[in-house]
Amino acid sequence: MSEPRAKSQLWVQMALRLGDGAGKPGMVLRKGDASAGGVLVVLHGREGVVVLAQTRAANGEPAWMRGTGAGPVDQPAADAYIARQVGRDPDLWVVEFETPDLVPPFEARMV
Repeated sequence: MSEPRAKSQLWVQMALRLGDGAGKPGMVLRKGDASAGGVLVVLHGREGVVVLAQTRAANGEPAWMRGTGAGPVDQPAADAYIARQVGRDPDLWVVEFETPDLVPPFEARMV
């Protein structure tokens, strides 16, 4: 049995508040399914753009991975990645943050 998780819309609202509080403003670029949609997080920094995708760690706990690769990419590459993911899963949320250091404003276990 899996552990209970927050509804997607609630998680997005929490992440946006944390971003505002940390001086890393965010906005919703695309609304997905309010209850069970996955989330892509776009981080805009000094060096480029990183897109984080939700995943699970080896132990089954929630985690994040850099969907666009190890380093920052340009905006067209990020947009192409997002379009491919939305094409596979139309329930996805896309949330964007301005974060010069490319560190998300919420706790994120990276894999």
